[in-house]
Amino acid sequence: MAVYALTGFSLVSLLSFGYLSWDWMKPSLVADVATDPMEKSLPPAFTRPPHIIFILTDDQGYHDVGYHGSDIHTPTLDRLAAEGVKLENYYIQPICTPSRSQLITGRYQIHTGLQHSIIRPRQPNCLPLDQVTLPQKLQEAGYSTHMVGKWHLGFYKKECLPTRRGFDTFLGSLTGNVDYYTYDNCDGPGVCGYDLHEGEDVAWDQSGKYSTFLYAQRVSKILASHNPKEPIFIYVAFQAVHTPLQSPKEYIYRYRSMGNVARRKYAAMVTCMDEAVKNITWALKKYGYYDNSVIVFSTDNGGQTFSGGSNWPLRGRKGTYWEGGVRGIGFVHSPLIKRKRRTSWALVHITDWYPTLVSLARGNLSNVPGLDGYNVWPAISEGKESPRTEILHNIDPLYNHAKYGSLEDGFGIWNTAVQASIRVGEWKLLTGDPGYSDWIPPQTLTNFPGSWWNLERLTDGLRKSMWLFNITADPYERYDLSDQRPDVVRALLMRLVYYNRTAIPVRYPAENPRAHPDFNGGAWGPWASEDDAEDWEGGGEPLKSKNKKKKKCKICKLRSFFRKLNTRLMSNRI
Repeated sequence: MAVYALTGFSLVSLLSFGYLSWDWMKPSLVADVATDPMEKSLPPAFTRPPHIIFILTDDQGYHDVGYHGSDIHTPTLDRLAAEGVKLENYYIQPICTPSRSQLITGRYQIHTGLQHSIIRPRQPNCLPLDQVTLPQKLQEAGYSTHMVGKWHLGFYKKECLPTRRGFDTFLGSLTGNVDYYTYDNCDGPGVCGYDLHEGEDVAWDQSGKYSTFLYAQRVSKILASHNPKEPIFIYVAFQAVHTPLQSPKEYIYRYRSMGNVARRKYAAMVTCMDEAVKNITWALKKYGYYDNSVIVFSTDNGGQTFSGGSNWPLRGRKGTYWEGGVRGIGFVHSPLIKRKRRTSWALVHITDWYPTLVSLARGNLSNVPGLDGYNVWPAISEGKESPRTEILHNIDPLYNHAKYGSLEDGFGIWNTAVQASIRVGEWKLLTGDPGYSDWIPPQTLTNFPGSWWNLERLTDGLRKSMWLFNITADPYERYDLSDQRPDVVRALLMRLVYYNRTAIPVRYPAENPRAHPDFNGGAWGPWASEDDAEDWEGGGEPLKSKNKKKKKCKICKLRSFFRKLNTRLMSNRI
């Protein structure tokens, strides 16, 4: 450890002269040099727009893939990554909705109003309807577009549904987490409903089928019924490996030697998902898509450590702005990549997939100005430098302010009590409360997390509200340099100020009782009528309805009817 520390600090000192100007914002890309002479014979360009398969997993930790040294078996992911390009400087967001919104819009969450928390089932909120989505751009380019899996971008109005936001078909859940077999989701005691939808209808008939299998089978069915000569985009947002920890018994049996029960179930879910990806890849080959396809694999946020996930050796976990919360597993597998079988250290963020995939599809980006993402295909396929030099991880003005932060601590530039994080070049700055900050080794103990002695705990930063790290020299965020490099701190605080000036008000309305599944036949789904007026004054006030009293009265009258209808539907399911 001492040797590593000396190495990190010597690198800082060697590079320090360049940090006094904005030249240090240029990316430090270390790309592998191609040595395969056969690469010269690869086609210089696509003969037609490629088929695009985007696979997003839920809560899979950075350590939880075979090629990162995990004890979990992921042979399919390992092979696809090894034959493609591994993205080892790839960033996502720390929780579900923000990552999904930035993937679909190509914009930071401060530019969509979703910079605080997630969209909750009873909130009158969804991905802003004025945003042109990735599938909509691909539709314009002639693609057939399909979504399978978890949406989690709001559904209070029909206009918010996936089939209204660019997808030709949809099979999946609208909320954040459901039972893998029954598809029930409870948003608090007594607020439970069914959540599996086919298009805009409730898919009652699919109950009982394990979601990972169901989603992979649907992808195969889509591929079997489509013409491979026509471009297709399939967004596969697996529910796995989010809680609840559920898996077919035969997968759990493979990990029977694991002492930690949560880790055992979690590992089984990851391996099951890996086999689902294998089946999707097999279908691409069987039905004639593979040779002209691009497969992108991404996690949505860091792993949840008390639910079996592991981000080791990174610091932190899901829901935090430490590397364990925002550095993701990512790779691209495609016969169309010019320089395969390598690891890329190009800086890539989840917002980059929007312009990258639209460009691959030969779509038009001229009518969607102000994107925060970049076209990173040349960096991925050819090993060129990434056009990205910085990442705004987020600015959340509603998150609990840090007790010891102040404008004075931020040199009069920025209130360090506000939760924010930014990466510029090789530097990363965090302010406010970044979240749980320990380093957690893989959960191998039987009673983990009860045995806290196996953690590396931080005890000297409890009164801090600002941290600075050189992520290249110190990827595990062990050496805070905020006191040694106030010049860099000031520069990054100014970048936060710049971004904050471009932010729109937070959309985080109060929950509305009209969203209760009891009023929707026992299922989660759209509940607001088309004439409901939105009023977002105050950057997070409840959605108000001009006919609020009238609507409430109608609900009171319908309450008994829907309860009876729900009872009948549930009886039919049984």
